[in-house]
Amino acid sequence: MRRNHMTKGLLLACIWLLVLTGCGSAGENNSELAATGASSPKITIHMMHIWPAGLSAQQYKLVSQIIAEYEKEHPGIIIRQDVLENEQYKSKLKVLSASNDLPDVGITWAAGFMEPYVRGGLFAPLDDILHGGQLKDKFLKSTTESYVVDNKTYALPLEMNISPIFYNKEIFAQYNLQVPTTYEEFKAVVRALSSHGVPPVGLGNKDRWTGSLWYMYLADRIAGSETLKRATKGTGYFDDPGLVQAAAEVQNLVDMNAFNNGFNGLSYDEGKSEFMEEKAAMYLTGTWELPNFTTNPEIPQAFKDKVGFFKFPTVEGGKGNSGDWVGGPGVGLFVAESSRVKEEAKAFVEYFVFKWGEASVTSAGVIPATKVDTTNEELPQLYVDLLNELNNASSITLFADVQMKPHAAQVHLDMIQALFGKAVTPEQFAARHKVAVAKGN
Repeated sequence: MRRNHMTKGLLLACIWLLVLTGCGSAGENNSELAATGASSPKITIHMMHIWPAGLSAQQYKLVSQIIAEYEKEHPGIIIRQDVLENEQYKSKLKVLSASNDLPDVGITWAAGFMEPYVRGGLFAPLDDILHGGQLKDKFLKSTTESYVVDNKTYALPLEMNISPIFYNKEIFAQYNLQVPTTYEEFKAVVRALSSHGVPPVGLGNKDRWTGSLWYMYLADRIAGSETLKRATKGTGYFDDPGLVQAAAEVQNLVDMNAFNNGFNGLSYDEGKSEFMEEKAAMYLTGTWELPNFTTNPEIPQAFKDKVGFFKFPTVEGGKGNSGDWVGGPGVGLFVAESSRVKEEAKAFVEYFVFKWGEASVTSAGVIPATKVDTTNEELPQLYVDLLNELNNASSITLFADVQMKPHAAQVHLDMIQALFGKAVTPEQFAARHKVAVAKGN
């Protein structure tokens, strides 16, 4: 009796199963699942980047938008984001590279920063997607060259940057200050602001590359862009008299109280806050900050309307000119050589770079590395003016810590902080650089 009851129960269960599956056979049902892809496991691409929602709201929004669109168009793929602040990202990248466990897609900087990863066989060449498909002939001139090692391209840039001095027009008007065009005029502005208890410049030099911008511009304006480029590449020397004078001028600005209190112990974002909160009148940084001055809805329009910019002033008797900029290609995307989904990751990078170029102008206020037609766009005047400056630049010198070899870059950054902290003399600053660059690693 019990056995018959169980048999009937199993029979009823089977009947219900057939009804629920459309009375099809097991084989037919598996075929249907396969046809719809319902039974196929999804491919996950791990992407690691540097735009947290709180610190880089517009870029984070754009990244998330592109990922959502890609996943919708490619239902078999999931993009998993890992988001870190700039310096945390660099540290994690080093840790992951040591165990050959890089994300499938990640952010890298160009030239000297990238080279050790390439030499270690950690980045995959991307020439196939650079020269074919939708990215062919899309990049601005010279933007991808900094990502080439031994005639192969190992990352694709997303941005093109120059570094202006942003200033608060309301603070300048309050103290009857004019935008300086010469270094002497700039120092007069510094003295005037300092005498009224206003920090002239916002700076967070704990991350050190921020202070490097000041040294690089002074080096460019005094010694000339070619002298600076030769020194960073190792074909010239940092003990060139013009480069030593630039280091001395950095310490002169420190003595003039040009920077906010405690600048050497503050992070980049803390230094930025000095300007964003209208405590400091000026702020030297890259155009990657344009979203905060143009499109970021979290920033009050009243503040954005106060922000202007000027070129780093010329130095009387110096070899540089105001058309020379510190900047260059921004961060780029790499694909890990060890990725188990390398081809899918490369396809995603191709899509991402193309979409970033299309949307970054209007959505994020970022200057992309790819060619974009902006003639029919209503863009903020600040963005248009800086885009014109970029297009008309007489020279763009790549950031020193990016351009130099890793060991030399580390010495440079350490010496920058020591220089600003007056822990070394300009001559010692130059000598340490000369030795570090000569080592060639």
